[in-house]
Amino acid sequence: MLIRPSTEILPSEITPEGIWLNRRQIMTGAAAFGLAAALPAQAAGELAHRSSPLSAKDDKNSFEQITQYNNFYEFGTGKDDPAKAAHSLKTRPWNIVIEGECEKPQTFSIEELLKIAPLEERIYRLRCVEGWSMVIPWVGFPLSELIKRVNPTSKAKYVEFISLADKEQMPGVNRSVLDWPYTEGLRMDEVMHPLAIMAVGLYGKVLPNQNGAPIRLVVPWKYGFKSAKSIVKIRLTEKQPQTSWNKAGPNEYGFYSNVNPEVDHPRWSQATERRIGEFFKRKTLMFNGYGDQVAGMYKGMDLKKLF
Repeated sequence: MLIRPSTEILPSEITPEGIWLNRRQIMTGAAAFGLAAALPAQAAGELAHRSSPLSAKDDKNSFEQITQYNNFYEFGTGKDDPAKAAHSLKTRPWNIVIEGECEKPQTFSIEELLKIAPLEERIYRLRCVEGWSMVIPWVGFPLSELIKRVNPTSKAKYVEFISLADKEQMPGVNRSVLDWPYTEGLRMDEVMHPLAIMAVGLYGKVLPNQNGAPIRLVVPWKYGFKSAKSIVKIRLTEKQPQTSWNKAGPNEYGFYSNVNPEVDHPRWSQATERRIGEFFKRKTLMFNGYGDQVAGMYKGMDLKKLF
């Protein structure tokens, strides 16, 4: 495997001038890309959902900002590459296979996944390891509700998430930036935490391709790369799974990857962050501000070694 040199990664301090599309253009494009076919009763890509008391109180980033500035290396390493190239991704039909240490391994279609539990809007802070952040109104359901459906065995200590890697649909997969397919993993207690969700939309609309359509993981107290996109397989395991960025740079990307202002990335300080759309930096919060909810899972752990 070829490890991506640091010179390929764009500096976190640069906020691009961007390519700004108005809402009508975005929805017209979404229809062309097949993004509006979630359920027969849904019109123009709208997702019926309820609000969640677990939402952050921060001001949300705009739909345009969220959909035009992305990390999704299957479509390129530039922040605007996914918005330019992700139209090639076909999100229907789509299935997720769940296997491994469970009593009821199953395959779920995207239509079945949309009915796992009532959809909620979860306004979450997103903090990327490169130093930028956003506040995103995801629409999704608790990950725990999906995992419960397959009855994990007592051997299921971890959960591995595997993304689609299709060279025809995803031009970035033709480059040896990472060892494809993209894989991520969580400990079982993290998976079952109520903050961890499977997102199928944002801003009340079906998830755009560049944001991980048709279904992705969102773990708000961890750096953004932990939240695998366009997931096609979930595997319950007894041993800690390998993850893509940890394999590529184990001294830079730990398995846990909890947001921690006291543990710097070798190339970027994590003490501060710049929210997209803002000029001044702000202090990074431990666990991305979700410490009251999640800190107990890491009690007694040395978070500087187990980063």
